[in-house]
Amino acid sequence: QVHLVESGGGLVQTGGSLRLSCAASERTFSTYDMGWIRQAPGKEREFVASISGNGASEYYVDSVKGRFTISRDNAKNTVSLQMNSLKPEDTAIYYCRAVGEVTEDNYWGQGTQVTVSS
Repeated sequence: QVHLVESGGGLVQTGGSLRLSCAASERTFSTYDMGWIRQAPGKEREFVASISGNGASEYYVDSVKGRFTISRDNAKNTVSLQMNSLKPEDTAIYYCRAVGEVTEDNYWGQGTQVTVSS
């Protein structure tokens, strides 16, 4: 069982920045692909970004490319999402997700609210 705790959400104006963090309680953290998924009000969950276990590969949804950066620190069992040039359409609950690279079991955090005002 992997326990994930997100932090760093909040209210920011258009064009501002936020940094989300996710702490994992797993000694084999590096064997999990980590990602961020978001859900806006009235919409389905949307993939935002992911990073491989060793940090070598990153993936982003087109709408955040060039604005968001995902990173991880396997020594600290954390993954972060740096969000710059935020837009109102980025408003959503952001969830941290862990997916086992071999087992494919997956775990979710409780989510953190990001609100971008226009």
